[in-house]
Amino acid sequence: MNNKNWTRRQALLGLGGLAGAVAFSSCGINTNRAPKSLTEAALAVDQVVKPETLEKPNLKIGYVPVNDCAPFAIAWEKGFFHKYGLNVTLSREASWANSRDGVIFGRLDASPVVSGAVTNARIGAEGARHAPLCAAMTIHRHGNAMTMNQGLWDGGIRPWKEYKGDLDAFGRDFKDYFAKAPSDKRVWAVVLSSAIYEYFTRYVVAAAGLNPTEEFRIIITPPPQMVSNMRIGAMQAYMVAEPWNTRAISGNEGIGFTFAQGREIWRGHPDRVLAVTESFIEENPKTYRSLVKALIEACQYCSKPENREEVAKIISTRPFTGAKPQYTRPGIVGDYNYGGFDEQKRVVNSPETTIFYNLPEGVSAVPHDHSTFLWQSQSLWLMTQATRWQQIREFPKNAEKIARQGWKTDLYREIAAEMGIKCPSQDYKVEPAEAFIDNKAFDPSDPINYLNSFEIRANAPQSFFMS
Repeated sequence: MNNKNWTRRQALLGLGGLAGAVAFSSCGINTNRAPKSLTEAALAVDQVVKPETLEKPNLKIGYVPVNDCAPFAIAWEKGFFHKYGLNVTLSREASWANSRDGVIFGRLDASPVVSGAVTNARIGAEGARHAPLCAAMTIHRHGNAMTMNQGLWDGGIRPWKEYKGDLDAFGRDFKDYFAKAPSDKRVWAVVLSSAIYEYFTRYVVAAAGLNPTEEFRIIITPPPQMVSNMRIGAMQAYMVAEPWNTRAISGNEGIGFTFAQGREIWRGHPDRVLAVTESFIEENPKTYRSLVKALIEACQYCSKPENREEVAKIISTRPFTGAKPQYTRPGIVGDYNYGGFDEQKRVVNSPETTIFYNLPEGVSAVPHDHSTFLWQSQSLWLMTQATRWQQIREFPKNAEKIARQGWKTDLYREIAAEMGIKCPSQDYKVEPAEAFIDNKAFDPSDPINYLNSFEIRANAPQSFFMS
């Protein structure tokens, strides 16, 4: 079959066949890969909410085997789900499309989704299935990266930090590569279309002065398949969450290097949000509050420096990422190696590598801001990118209403207040120029002028391809 005839819908349907890879159940993970019951330590945690007081104490919750699963693993292992009266069945999802669609079709009660999936389900971006998805909290910020293969390295491209902010210099190297690359060496993989990783990919290429709709194809690939597909030449670059960037770098698999962490493209960006349907919140308000509280506590646990080594070990086990600790650890602890093919050491230690709760200095200057708090203005940014690449015909006239319906910031404030957590009083904030790789600030009060300020934009809907 000619790959050029594959639409996004066919791509997602094809990926759906992977959904049955593994299934987990009942506050234990019900496969031969994992324990089948809660640990004694988890069961020993005192319950502050009794299951019989909840509308639906038995929940099935998804996760994908990347470092993002840390709060779910911790909530299960440390008894936070149990503490809030929840009997949780964890379901290991084969891809981010499965994670999202599991919530839409009711197979899952809740699941993390790629930032943008909630917004775009409501606006129908690029043919996405319309669905009233909601999120009241971010699972984490950052924790992802853009990996390039040795061919791009040999073509003269280096990690972004070595350009020291010189976008013109990077643009020259990048254009030189594409001037010589044949069509089969122009393939980029992302984990889901119409979501933040795809937008980051297009954003970087456009910032370098090339039109991504003309220079390469984008394919959809589940995270655990990124490394093996790059090894066989199915793509030359990809964007994914850890540990699947670290797996590729020289010294591990030796097939790629990190061009940039996502935090270098947009500092402070939301990576994953906890998705549910609007009806789930309406029908199970007490249950939902318990779920959010359990995951906030799990995110707080993951955020503490003294816990991060333990968190990395837990999620390295087979039920979760199944990756060796040396691959999982850098993204959690922060000792991040960019790799390269010249045997130079490129390790950067930063608490910003993955942010679960506490925001390092410089990420946000807003009082009481923290990672799990959702900014509705960031949902507007996602809509500008969907419009920029013509996944929707025009920026929604009711964009603020869509952001408010999808990202339930007020509900989060109520839940956080019950836990004694203070939150920002506003729903919108300006993203400063220095937060973005191209030094272009985003003012949510004027998204149309922001959108029109980009010289490189698409003028037709895009097709997506299977790897």
